[in-house]
Amino acid sequence: MRVSVSDDYQGVVASLDCFSRLAEHEVTVYRAVLTDVNALADRFRDTEALVLIRERTRMPRQLVERLPALRLIAQTGRGIPHVDLDACTEHGIAVAVGDGSPVAPAELTWGLVLAARRHIPLETAAVRAGLWQTTVGSELAGATLGIYGYGSIGALVARYGRAFGMRVTATGREGSVARATADGVETVSRDALFAEADVLSLHLKLSDETRGIVTAADLASMKPAALLVNTARAGLIEPGALSLALAQGRPGFAAVDVFDQEPVPDDDPLIARENALCTPHLGYVTRESYEAYFGQAFDQINAFAAGQPVGVVNPDALGRIP
Repeated sequence: MRVSVSDDYQGVVASLDCFSRLAEHEVTVYRAVLTDVNALADRFRDTEALVLIRERTRMPRQLVERLPALRLIAQTGRGIPHVDLDACTEHGIAVAVGDGSPVAPAELTWGLVLAARRHIPLETAAVRAGLWQTTVGSELAGATLGIYGYGSIGALVARYGRAFGMRVTATGREGSVARATADGVETVSRDALFAEADVLSLHLKLSDETRGIVTAADLASMKPAALLVNTARAGLIEPGALSLALAQGRPGFAAVDVFDQEPVPDDDPLIARENALCTPHLGYVTRESYEAYFGQAFDQINAFAAGQPVGVVNPDALGRIP
């Protein structure tokens, strides 16, 4: 098959061990980011199998309709809010998804927590500028960690929080509350989660139900010294609310790995805030995670080429002639 891999920011895909699984195919890997539908339609005109790296490339109907050769989208990860699934089904394009590990995003969450609470990036820059000990950090032991959304990532973050000697609380939908309770994690009301947390970490999936679920009022109820961490999705927070809340001092600090537009534009107000620690969506970006994600996607391509598709979420597309 003619295979395209989109948006390989770091130029790392061809160096992965699993890349050899595509040896029988004609593979093109793209590093440059394109967002224009016309440019993307031209880029993928002859592509039969397209590997999407998370949500880096959007697949709206107007693009799907202009890719006559495309028969398979292999999505690294399970989430596909960026793919018009109905349009894919109508045009005979199968969409296959995979599973990811919670380890990489949970570890990054704690990297951000430690970096923010101890002002590590600021102090690193200060040393390079010839300064010495310009801030005073805060310990995690005895502080309250609030987890909003207790799935596989939230559960791992909670376990790490306990290792630091923190009081761990959680809330979310019925499933989250049940899982937290089963793990012996204290469950609290949504209001209490925001009001009591010294560190509040978001681990909800983005959907129509959860989009904008964290409101300006929620943020205003947080402690002035609290830290909000978002390694999930930017859309969970009401548009513009976090930057305004940081300007008003509640919460006092945020650590953010996700943005409404990625790569983040220069005029995004969050990256200009001194009380915001911003990273470029590194949550899943580890070699181990990439081997797992791309390995699944490449196996799906091989299975599809062999006439035995796996992981397809829209089976009605299989064999359909648009």
